[in-house]
Amino acid sequence: MKKLAEGTDYYYDPCGNIVLTEHYHLEKGYCCGHGCRHCPFDYENVSPTRRTLLLQERQHAQNEPTTSPKK
Repeated sequence: MKKLAEGTDYYYDPCGNIVLTEHYHLEKGYCCGHGCRHCPFDYENVSPTRRTLLLQERQHAQNEPTTSPKK
């Protein structure tokens, strides 16, 4: 198993959790079914109910503005 590189394969979120990147998942080559934050496989191995929720959350996050509007 290759050594993971911080910033390429994973990063730490503000709560201190390790988050695997899309790059890591693409190298792995398949969806593990855990509902990972950066799953590039659209959660294909996650249960249907949870998969729907995760895809809705992803869509909602993509539609949110990245910066707050200036007044």
